Amino acid sequence: MSTLDVMTTPKRYGITEKKKAELDALTIQVTDAQYDVQQLQAIVDSLTVKAANFQAVVVTNDNNKAGALSNKNMLTQILQSALALRQNSETAFNSIVIADAKTKDVAISIKSLIDKLIYAAEVVNKLSNLIIRKKALNPLINDDLVARVSTAGADANNAIALTLVALQAAYAAQAANLQSEAASALQFTQARKLYEVLSGEGEDPKVAANSLATLLNAAYNNAKLAYEKSVHASDATNKQLSVATANLVQAQIKLKSYQLGLAAANAAALAS
Repeated sequence: MSTLDVMTTPKRYGITEKKKAELDALTIQVTDAQYDVQQLQAIVDSLTVKAANFQAVVVTNDNNKAGALSNKNMLTQILQSALALRQNSETAFNSIVIADAKTKDVAISIKSLIDKLIYAAEVVNKLSNLIIRKKALNPLINDDLVARVSTAGADANNAIALTLVALQAAYAAQAANLQSEAASALQFTQARKLYEVLSGEGEDPKVAANSLATLLNAAYNNAKLAYEKSVHASDATNKQLSVATANLVQAQIKLKSYQLGLAAANAAALAS
C-alpha cells in the first residue's frame, strides 16, 4: 500500500460515515413526518365523518323544526275556527234564551187575553139571555138587537177558541225553545271546552298546561333549540376539520420536503 493510499483511506471512511449519519437523520425525519401525516390524516378522516354526521343531524332537525312550525301554524288556523264556533254557539244560545223569554211573555199575554175574553163572553152571554127573556116579555124589543147580541156571544166564544189555539201554539213553541235551549247550551259548553283544550285559555290550570297549543309550542321550541344546537356543533366540527386539514397539508408538505431531501442525499451518496 502506498503512502497516498494510507493517507486517503481514513478520509474516505470519515466522509462515508458522515453521509450515513446525515441519511439516517433524514430517514428519521421522514419517518417522523410520515407518522405525523398518518395521525393528522386519521384526525381529518374522523372529523370528516363527524362533520357529515352532524350535517345529517342538522338536516333532520331542520325538517323537524319545519314540521313543528307547520303544526303550530295549522293549530292557529284551527283555533280561529274553534273560536268562531264558540262565539257562534254562544250567540245562538243567547238568541234562544231571548226567544224563550219572549215566548213566555207572549204566552202570559195570551193567557191574560183569554181571561178577559172569557169574562167578556160571560157578560155577553148573560146580556143575550137577558135580552131573550125580555124579548119574550116584550115583543117590541128589536129582533135585530137579539140577533146581534147572539152573534156577539158566538163571536166571543170563537175568539176564545182561537186564542186557546194561539196559547197552545205558544206553549208548543216554548217547549221547542226549551229543547233547543238545552241542545244549544250543550253545544256551547262543548265548543267552549274544545277551545280551552286547544288554546289553553281557561280557568283550569291543568287544561292550560296540557292544551294542544302548549304542547305544540313546546314541541316547536324544543325542535328549534335542537336545530340551533346541531348547527352550533356542526359549525364547530367544520372549524376543527378546517384546522386539521390545514395542519395535514402542512405536514404533507413537510413530509414531501423531507422525502425530497432524503432522495437527494441518497443520490449524492451513490454518486460519491
